[in-house]
Amino acid sequence: MSAQLQEKVVDLHDVPDQRENHVYDSIVELAPSPDNPTPMVRLSDRSNPQADYDVLLKLEGMNPFGSIKDRTALYMLQGMQLEADQILVEPSAGNTGVALAAMANAQDTRIEIAVPDGAPEEQKTLLRILGAELIEVDDELCPVFPSEGARGVVKSMVESEAYGGKYVSPNQYENELNAEAHYRTTGPEIWQQTNGEIDYFFAGIGTGGTISGVGRYLKEKNPNIKIIGVEPASRQHRLSGLKRVTGLPDEHYPKILDPKLLDGLISVTDEEAFKAGIEVARKEGVMVGPTTGAVLHAALHADIPKHGRAVLISADNAAKYVSAYRDYL
Repeated sequence: MSAQLQEKVVDLHDVPDQRENHVYDSIVELAPSPDNPTPMVRLSDRSNPQADYDVLLKLEGMNPFGSIKDRTALYMLQGMQLEADQILVEPSAGNTGVALAAMANAQDTRIEIAVPDGAPEEQKTLLRILGAELIEVDDELCPVFPSEGARGVVKSMVESEAYGGKYVSPNQYENELNAEAHYRTTGPEIWQQTNGEIDYFFAGIGTGGTISGVGRYLKEKNPNIKIIGVEPASRQHRLSGLKRVTGLPDEHYPKILDPKLLDGLISVTDEEAFKAGIEVARKEGVMVGPTTGAVLHAALHADIPKHGRAVLISADNAAKYVSAYRDYL
């Protein structure tokens, strides 16, 4: 990497630690923000042989509850007015559920999570540790019909007259605060940490909140930044949290995903994703989830000019996917 690019990167050790000598009243206060950003790490030439292509991983697994969904959960909860006897209920493959459950515990709110059968067992165990009641549903990780499976179960609980308004859902799939969280926090952090020197932004597509929020912010700062989405190569996949959007009819397209922001969409197979996750652990010592592996594979193999700087979202860490990784070792 050139010396000019090197000096443009913010050295996080030089940034004042906002948490020094401070005791927080709640773990929720440790949520990330532009004043308390998640760190970035640069890939070495062992992983990225392109000397003029600077690849930075933003490590969202270092959030208090272990994923980028901490941001989404906080904003959605702050936007809700709950009555004392109401119960939160949400469909989730894991990360959003974990963040919501932890934050609900911190504010003494009951919560139930509808999880698809294919959700990682580690995620289900974390939810049980947090005391969330699990509603396990015969559902795919990447369902076509949003009114069926886990989402359908939650929808019926919220709308059923039999429950009399007992259940309330943040609804991460349609809640605009999902994208707003990333517009207000993740996007500004990336801009500040790179001093505005960024050419590409890569992120996996799930609900669409991350790539829409960050993409909107970065495009406002510099319309020339390329926003690249990453999706599974097929609808049947093991990349928990990601959704294949290619070929989806308009009525099933993620409601908060703004396709006008996307400059590219790259499909990645399970094997490519898991292998990339293993490779970055062995070459860089950075342990990431398989969705990060998918984003890594896309960024390193994309048919784009390999120069400038790319920032990649690493949505979580490897600990939640140990059993799944075992099949690729």
